[in-house]
Amino acid sequence: MVFLTALVVYKWRRQHLSMYQSIEDFLQIQTNLFTIKYSYSEIRKMTNKFKEKLGEGAYGTVFKGKLRSGPFVAVKVMHKSMTSGQEFIGEVSTIGRIHHVNIAQLIGFCVEGSKRALVYEFMLNGSLDKYIFLQQGTVSLTYKQMFDISLGVARGIDYLHQGCDMQILHFDIKPHNILLDENFNPKISDFGLAKLYSSDDSIVSITAERGTVGYMAPALFYKNIGGVSYKADVYSYGMLLMEMAGRRKNTSPFEPNLLSYMGLRPI
Repeated sequence: MVFLTALVVYKWRRQHLSMYQSIEDFLQIQTNLFTIKYSYSEIRKMTNKFKEKLGEGAYGTVFKGKLRSGPFVAVKVMHKSMTSGQEFIGEVSTIGRIHHVNIAQLIGFCVEGSKRALVYEFMLNGSLDKYIFLQQGTVSLTYKQMFDISLGVARGIDYLHQGCDMQILHFDIKPHNILLDENFNPKISDFGLAKLYSSDDSIVSITAERGTVGYMAPALFYKNIGGVSYKADVYSYGMLLMEMAGRRKNTSPFEPNLLSYMGLRPI
């Protein structure tokens, strides 16, 4: 029993060390990344040992930090349960190569064994969802601000689809992933599900559903109604606009009125 336990632990460690090394090797050859590589000790220092928590998502916990040069940052520490590292690689390899006024800027990253973190510019006003679905103590946005935010998000999506050498499909456009700076300028964030495709590809191949229920395009879960394309992000953007206009959350993508609008019937 002792021998079998030791063998299992040995194989588990080898498997994970190999995976961690493959992540580091991948990032080493990404010469077109406009980001800084930080050590884990530097991450601890800039967050004051992870003192101030800003929020938590499916892939990681976000802490407030401060660079030695002065600016505040948002540091997303990836959950250890996300062992494949695909979300981490996807986020670094996509957002790490672009810069646009309506895309959240990735300043740097950390990868040391199982420890992984992403360092973003700090967005003073947080995410859009708390302004659409008003929380206590949150000021309501004016119609002018709502219009400017919707236009800025559209410009960001257009840049991802047509402004880069490769088209980048986000696959998770929703209020929670739209961050607002001190002037309420919107920036698209969270590229963990994003994929890069040739700009010549009108239809793209995906192996599994991607996105959040309520914002996913029908083609992502109904395989018989057409291929997946950049229009998946356009659909999600449309759902975002509906929430902004109605100031209420989409309860379900399977509501009869929505399905009939798309020419579909509920299963």
